Amino acid sequence: MNAGRPIAVYWFLYFTGLGVFFPYYALYLRESAGLSGTEVGIVMASIRLIALIAQPMWGNIADRTGARRTMLAFLTTATAVSQVGMWYADGFTQLFLATCAMSVFSTAVLPISFSVAFAMLGGRGQHGFGYARVWGTVGFLIGVAAFPYILEAYQRRFAIAGGSSGAGLEAMFALYAALAGLAAVSCWALPRTDEMEVRAARGDWRELLANPAMVRLMIASFLAYLFLQGPIEMFPLFIADRGGDVDMLGRMWIAMLLLEIPLIALSGAAVQRLGARALLIVGTAAGGLRWIICIATADLTLLYAAQLLHGVVVAGLLIGSPLYLEKLVPERLRSTAQGAMAMIGIGAGGLVSTVATGWLIDQTSIEVAYFAGGAGGLVLGISLRWMLPKV
Repeated sequence: MNAGRPIAVYWFLYFTGLGVFFPYYALYLRESAGLSGTEVGIVMASIRLIALIAQPMWGNIADRTGARRTMLAFLTTATAVSQVGMWYADGFTQLFLATCAMSVFSTAVLPISFSVAFAMLGGRGQHGFGYARVWGTVGFLIGVAAFPYILEAYQRRFAIAGGSSGAGLEAMFALYAALAGLAAVSCWALPRTDEMEVRAARGDWRELLANPAMVRLMIASFLAYLFLQGPIEMFPLFIADRGGDVDMLGRMWIAMLLLEIPLIALSGAAVQRLGARALLIVGTAAGGLRWIICIATADLTLLYAAQLLHGVVVAGLLIGSPLYLEKLVPERLRSTAQGAMAMIGIGAGGLVSTVATGWLIDQTSIEVAYFAGGAGGLVLGISLRWMLPKV
């Protein structure tokens, strides 16, 4: 763990800010800004749209220059600064533009941090990655759980009426900025290793396209996020549809993260025993099953229990994918490969998924939107056994 401590500190700080922002942003757009379901979907999808360009661009720059640590510090700082624009944005157009501006930097943070972590950890990458990354989940849990109490204190301090579920939610921007700023400072404690600073030559990225396993992984990643990303980004609307508020949303996220912590910590051992492909299969299928359970029951106990599957999804998909990819690519192309996978999966797949989910909510019902994602994820998870080769 000592070798991974600096990146664990970074992930703890950054993910705490992400825990304050991500679970509540769609609710802010709907309840505070008054956007329609389709407009919420478009704003959320803009994050993925920008990621299509930003993630491979920053990844390629990091690999070509070898300045991966500096790049991570820059992107994290820019993410913090961008929250000023988020705070002052008003109405659909301004919120769309401010979200796009933030996404130019924020969407590349995690892929670059993954490449930095693997370069730092060297031969301990498989086990060390899970033990370090789990601190990001711990931070995310703290952010999600603490924000409703911080919001209540903010409402009292500035005499904001708390009757509306969106009252005072703009406080998330200041908190995210502060925590991202601290994470950026912590980047300078990351050790500089030869592996972290290895450079790629111009045109080396073409090697990735010539790897059949890499291409299959990209297709699988796109389909997984196509089915699963929209429902998680629209989850605040699902909770509101069930009569919930900010407190209930926070409790749901706590339930999501309870199982995620031990699963991520043990992900390295799971990869060694079962293989990264098995993690991807289980994680994708669990994501589909989760959304099917959510629309099949009105029982709050079962609804909370279903959120435990979120931990399986994260350990399987969000952790299994980078670990699977790490076995496919050379060191000099780590950042490019992680950025490309994020572009295809979270970027392209998430973009289509978020817009489609928002459109389905407006045109049909939230149940139809969640069933489409759930059924697709479950079928895809089962199919990955034949789609992806063992590595």
